[in-house]
Amino acid sequence: MRVSSELRAGVAAVAPMIVGVVPFGLVAGAQPTTEGLGGVAAVGLSTVVFAGASQLAAADVLADGGSAVVATLAALTINLRMLLYSASLAPFLAHLSFGRRMGAAYLMTDQAYAVSITRWTSGADQEERRLTYYLGAGVSLWLVWQLSTIAGVLLGGVVPESLPLGFAVPLVFLVLLVPAITSRSAAVAAAVGGAAAVAAAALDAGPLSVIVGALSGIVAGAAAEALDDRLGMHQGT
Repeated sequence: MRVSSELRAGVAAVAPMIVGVVPFGLVAGAQPTTEGLGGVAAVGLSTVVFAGASQLAAADVLADGGSAVVATLAALTINLRMLLYSASLAPFLAHLSFGRRMGAAYLMTDQAYAVSITRWTSGADQEERRLTYYLGAGVSLWLVWQLSTIAGVLLGGVVPESLPLGFAVPLVFLVLLVPAITSRSAAVAAAVGGAAAVAAAALDAGPLSVIVGALSGIVAGAAAEALDDRLGMHQGT
């Protein structure tokens, strides 16, 4: 009974984020199809890669005649943020077997990470229930993503070009960002990281702009938090 309640809790936590995932999945299914790669490639990318921005980057490279190696490197570069996510979650899942941790790694998404780390750092769970909660979030997102990709493949040719489905990409990350800004240091990290990523993109950094933004945000947020702690210590004395 407790297992089912943890699964439902994970599903409920990511449910509000589905509003951005569905149109993003439609783009992931429609773009490779309209660029001549075919529906099988679109569904294959969603199944194997399971990472929207990386899928779109890989599809762009392949559609432009690039090799599979270059497409893979582009996808891996964008997904480097998952290294930060996994390092953050590792202490909470260290008690699991290697196989279960690999399964959790496959289901890693921005959304699943966000809801899990928020819950686990608040102490509102027990060690043996963490994976169940994570699976509730991760599996539900996986199912929605696959169905949305298939719908994008089927509907890609009939969706009007004037329909701004591409807006779903930043929408997904905005849905994650806004609830996470709960302190001054978080606001600083978001502002600096976003500005750095935009600046890097303007300088044609390509996929590296995401990493530049992430690292800049981390450094700025850590500096702001350290400054807050220092000011708090001075006020306490």
